[in-house]
Amino acid sequence: MEIVVKSFEQFDIYELYDILQLRSEVFVVEQDCVYQDIDGKDAKALHIYGRMEGKIVAYTRIFPPGYYFDQAAIGRVVVAEAFRKHQLGKVIMQASIDAIQEHYQTSSITLSAQTYLKRFYNSLGFIETGEGYLEDGIPHIKMIKSTP
Repeated sequence: MEIVVKSFEQFDIYELYDILQLRSEVFVVEQDCVYQDIDGKDAKALHIYGRMEGKIVAYTRIFPPGYYFDQAAIGRVVVAEAFRKHQLGKVIMQASIDAIQEHYQTSSITLSAQTYLKRFYNSLGFIETGEGYLEDGIPHIKMIKSTP
């Protein structure tokens, strides 16, 4: 999988369309969750995506410390359903962790994880903190990764 890191301003219209289509396909349609995906935060994020077979198949967005949480943050983690068997979730997450270290010079990262993915994020060094909560009607838990 080819990994690409871009600011919002660097997108061409086709990349943006493909990313929004993937996010909608998974978060709105597959997860049957009506919510405002286009939330006004994309312009402040760095976007990490993976391309295979000419398609964007994995994506995250990252934020600097203090914007979303006190620590740097990863959000909108998504892999196209047809490509999940390739463990691209770990690849896109590691690329996101690396991008945070490179662009924000920190390894302290927070994310709001869907609760059923807790073990996946644990395998990447994230530890759950606090109580679970509902976000857009889906159970979530705050998770933090801190490495020296």
